[in-house]
Amino acid sequence: MRIILFAGKGGVGKTTVAAATGIKAAQTGRRTLIMSLDPAHSLSDAFDLDRNLMDRNKGKPINIEKNLYIQELDVQEELKRHWGEVHKYLSLLLNISGFEEVLAEELAILPGMEEVSSLLYLNHYCRKGSYDVIILDCAPTGESIRFVSIPTALEWYMKKVFKVERKVVKYMRPFAKRFSEVPLPEESYFDNIEALFQKLEGIDKILTNPKVTTVRLVTNPERMVLKETQRAFLYFNLYHVCTDAIIINRVISEEIKDPFLTFRRKWQKEYIELAQNYFSPIPIFYVPFFSEEVIGYEKLSQLSNAIYGKKEPISVLFQKRPYDFLKKDGYYLLRLYLPFISKDEIELIKSSDELIVRVGSFKKHILLPRSFALSQPERAKIEGNTLTVTFKEGGKNG
Repeated sequence: MRIILFAGKGGVGKTTVAAATGIKAAQTGRRTLIMSLDPAHSLSDAFDLDRNLMDRNKGKPINIEKNLYIQELDVQEELKRHWGEVHKYLSLLLNISGFEEVLAEELAILPGMEEVSSLLYLNHYCRKGSYDVIILDCAPTGESIRFVSIPTALEWYMKKVFKVERKVVKYMRPFAKRFSEVPLPEESYFDNIEALFQKLEGIDKILTNPKVTTVRLVTNPERMVLKETQRAFLYFNLYHVCTDAIIINRVISEEIKDPFLTFRRKWQKEYIELAQNYFSPIPIFYVPFFSEEVIGYEKLSQLSNAIYGKKEPISVLFQKRPYDFLKKDGYYLLRLYLPFISKDEIELIKSSDELIVRVGSFKKHILLPRSFALSQPERAKIEGNTLTVTFKEGGKNG
């Protein structure tokens, strides 16, 4: 089983790149599913499929080519399949609060419901061995981070809060009915949540196993987009989800002679160099800017060749975590993996929430978590291939 998440800022071309990768994987003979996690689905549009076909299928996988399936989740269907009692109770609360019944049903969709539904499918497919490869076309960055964070948050809730909450509500329910029109949730509500958690058991280990699951961050050679990609890289790393490639989309070729595009190509080079500083030693793929819109199986297949060439599309391209953030004895530690670095001369430059590390000719920009950003680096040392930077907790920001 191989799972690849394609994440990044909205509009960078995640869906197109995910679709192209799925085609390449299917062409190697592997049973492949491309699943859209974005509420504003565009996967079927990328393949130029009939929207009515997707609507009739009600969010289940569709076979579109040999070994290739796509799935766009239907949140309303997922509410029926997985969230029946929870959605029913939330709708009732909103209705009692004064919302019309239809509006209450629409509003009773909590943030995270769609992500949990996606995780349920993913865990089910992994348990059953339904596919050899699953490609996840993620929503924009914030929702993607929430997707990988949900298993940890839900496990904490179930272990620390759920049982206590259930007991308290069971005790208070008879009394609450006498004094308030606002109902407390029934046992079926808690049964629903517990059943969901059981179906998700083990998904956290799947997402954090770098031999199975990796992220590929899709970006464009533009400053604002690269900064968000850098932020996504930080948070995926904090959640122990391995990033194995960066894909820079819409790179203008040297062969293009148009004056306007030639000008754009000059500043694209600056941002490509900046991307190398941000993400090295993770492999970077450069996807050329296509003069025509990439829609339909044939053009997506051409794009897949442009991205991967003869490379195996589902290989784990990079497995070691580039850096780790730790806390020990009142100090924050940044451990940075730097292969082939042996020089003793180290220069650290901290600017706001970013640390710039120079070792000889090597330069790397690292976005810092808030706790690190509010501290000041005190010392650094190299041991083998690892550079450890020590931050003093509560240090003044220079």
